[in-house]
Amino acid sequence: MAGLRRRLRSSSRFLASGRSSVRRSGKLSLLSVRSVVGLMFVLQVVIVLLLAAAAVVVLVLDTQRDSLREATNRSLTVAESFAHSPGIVEALGSPDPTAVLQPRAEAARERTGVDFVVVMTRDGIRYTHPVPDRIGGRFVGTIAPAQAGGIVKETYEGTLGPSVRAVVPVRGPGDSVVGLVSAGVTLENVSAMVMEQLPVVLGAAAAAVALTTGGAALLGRRLLRQTHGLGPHEITRMYDHHDAVLHSVKEGVLIVDDNGRLLLANDEAQRLLDLTPEARGRHVRELGLAPATAALLASGREATDEVHLTGDRLLAVNQRPTDQYGPAGSVATFRDSTELQALSSKVETARNRLKVLYDAGVSIGTTLDVTRTAEELAEASVPRFADFVTVDLAEAVLRGNEPESMEKELRRTASAGIRDDHPLYPTGELIRFVSSTPQVRSLTTGLAVIEPDLHNGSGWQVQDLERAKRITDYGIHSLITAPLAARGIVLGVANFWRSEKPEPFEGDDLSLAEELVARAAVCIDNARRYTREHSVAVALQRSLLPRGLPEQNALEVAYRYLPAQPGVGGDWFDVIPLTGARVALVVGDVVGQGLHAAATMGQLRTAVLNLSSLDLPPDELLARLDELADRIHRGGDPAEGADTIVGATCLYAIYDPVERRCTMARAGHLPPAIVRADGDVEFPELPAGPPLGLGGLPFEASELELPQGSELVLYTNGLVYNRERDLGSSLDVLRGTLSRVKGGPESICAATLNALLSPRPSDDIALLVARTRVLPADRVARWDVPRDPAAVGHMRDVVARQLAEWDLEETGFITELILSELVTNAIRYATGPIGVRLLLDRCLICEVSDGSSTSPHLRYAASTDEGGRGLFLVAQFADRWGTRYTPEGKVIWAEQPLPDESGAPSAPAAASWAATAAGG
Repeated sequence: MAGLRRRLRSSSRFLASGRSSVRRSGKLSLLSVRSVVGLMFVLQVVIVLLLAAAAVVVLVLDTQRDSLREATNRSLTVAESFAHSPGIVEALGSPDPTAVLQPRAEAARERTGVDFVVVMTRDGIRYTHPVPDRIGGRFVGTIAPAQAGGIVKETYEGTLGPSVRAVVPVRGPGDSVVGLVSAGVTLENVSAMVMEQLPVVLGAAAAAVALTTGGAALLGRRLLRQTHGLGPHEITRMYDHHDAVLHSVKEGVLIVDDNGRLLLANDEAQRLLDLTPEARGRHVRELGLAPATAALLASGREATDEVHLTGDRLLAVNQRPTDQYGPAGSVATFRDSTELQALSSKVETARNRLKVLYDAGVSIGTTLDVTRTAEELAEASVPRFADFVTVDLAEAVLRGNEPESMEKELRRTASAGIRDDHPLYPTGELIRFVSSTPQVRSLTTGLAVIEPDLHNGSGWQVQDLERAKRITDYGIHSLITAPLAARGIVLGVANFWRSEKPEPFEGDDLSLAEELVARAAVCIDNARRYTREHSVAVALQRSLLPRGLPEQNALEVAYRYLPAQPGVGGDWFDVIPLTGARVALVVGDVVGQGLHAAATMGQLRTAVLNLSSLDLPPDELLARLDELADRIHRGGDPAEGADTIVGATCLYAIYDPVERRCTMARAGHLPPAIVRADGDVEFPELPAGPPLGLGGLPFEASELELPQGSELVLYTNGLVYNRERDLGSSLDVLRGTLSRVKGGPESICAATLNALLSPRPSDDIALLVARTRVLPADRVARWDVPRDPAAVGHMRDVVARQLAEWDLEETGFITELILSELVTNAIRYATGPIGVRLLLDRCLICEVSDGSSTSPHLRYAASTDEGGRGLFLVAQFADRWGTRYTPEGKVIWAEQPLPDESGAPSAPAAASWAATAAGG
């Protein structure tokens, strides 16, 4: 390099001396005859001037010729147009043609720009002329061809001076020539037209000369600056110095032509590539170079710092084409980078580690699932950092809890590797690590532990000698164990195993492992805390949902409830037995997820249960539920940042197995599906009430007839709202599924979920399927009661006979007593028709209906009162009793248990019976 600097300084001194000699000889000038650049400039200027002058002459001649041609054509056009103009034949035959034609000829001349328009007789006597004195004279010129019907075009010396003119005939009847028309332009006007264009031609020529001269001057000055005014001898000396520098540099230089033949190789290139002096002129593939290097040189493509192995050297090769600087080809430089390769390798390793950390930060923690997060840590580390990765977590972490203390017993939660046949502990196995293992040391100290050579390490082998031997025989030779710790809590360990790379783990790898597990530990801890909260919410929700179906005979019911994967929602359902063997079906959905939605669902479900005990119609029940939701909404604490209820929907249906009718109302909920016995599926158009809590709009109920064997399918929107399908498509799938399924409600539930359930549902799903049954006619008895006190005795007799038919004589006394009191009260206090109905279901139901809306009340009668004990006796002898209102009035009902298998009344009824008998 010192020699190169000396040669560069020598070249610089030479160039400086050349420039100083030019300065001594005077300023650089383009007009210096001693300069080749100056001679070239003067020659270019002369040539440009001559070309410009010739171009001007040619353009002037062309312009004059074109102007003369244009004047002749214009004269002919004007003459023909005037000769064929309307009325000219009549004017020629008039008594005074001049009076008619002279104004028209002058007007045509002025409009067309010709110098004259002359109309004449067939013999050449003028009728018109620009000079009136010459009218009546003979036309001077050639008219014979025009007299014969032809056209004359000529240049002549006329009365107006040198001119060009055209003579055309005027044809009369029978195509005879009745006159002649001549039009022309003087050559003076033609020359004027040429002179008008001459400034433009001269200006264009001057501009071309100026541009060409300026371009030549700029090019000449550029060449003059580049050569610094040096002469041939000085330029030769300069190139000699450059050649000396080229061969002195410590970087190989090769110049190859476009055919791949070597044109130049400096000394350093010959040394690095082992080239001989005879290599010049030969093809690069014939020089014995490495195949990759020869291919690069032959291709001529661009290359930047490509590393090529030549012998025991690593050469950094740069190649660029020379097309834009000179002849086609390429120039390549070679630099020995053997010593830099080791450093470059370390830099590349550090870059790869940063890339691993970046990718891990993106891919780890995409879900709030503990197991999946551990799997993401293992997958992000294989194979770029380790060949096998296993993650072991404490059991408490998997359940969402914090480990109470440092645990040595861990569950293998995730495993990933370049192959699946490894001998490591499988996923899911519970491992109790011994104290000498790296895992326990890592858990104890909270620091990552490295085992660079597993063959010589004995502490980890004590865990399982047989498995340890299989691991080392498999080729796994190095291990890093790092603790998964977040917020000061150790959750487990991550193990990084190496087998394919022969180098053991080192200190830099230990740092990378610590960075990886530090990021993953935070994500695992977040997932653990979410799991705990999710479990609490699920437990709360499960406790608020029905734990089983109540016993009833009106419907065969099956249900499914699936919580959402992201969190717990607010869907619920209920099956509620009502009086008169009726059953209520409820499905609801609270907007949102989490504990808040689950708690709100519990409030609404409890409200529905309480309101249903009042035997309210569906529309009235939803109205009261809406009022309750509105009160809860208004009673929320604004400081908590959210209202108690953020929106809920509900569908309430009551099925009567005696009348085979179903009454339904909905508050913002999806309509149910009804499957008829013949397989036909319909979605009834129920009035769509507003969601709960909005208020202001009434709810409407619809009544449908459901024959025995019909299926009523109630569901929440989580079943039919899907990212892959719109609502209409989901309802079509539901319709098709319900029409195809054969079997009971359980089969329908299973088939519906198989058809519509997404892999990871984002919302809760509640599905309730009920198949209708009908209470047999022989278990229903009805009577109309006249408003006569004597009818009470008659009713006791007919009821006794009906109970005998049902083999319920044991209940006769109590039933007669209950009916006697209820019928007597209806005759005494109620209005409208009175009816009695007995239903034999899971219990014996006695109903007395009337047209009054006044409800009786239970009270204690004083010892001196003559009445008031009837309802008290009914309450004592019946399991349950109450009142429900109908559009026609009310129904007072009482339920009695059926006798047990021994034929005796049930325990409550027998006790009441005994108490009544003891009281006299």
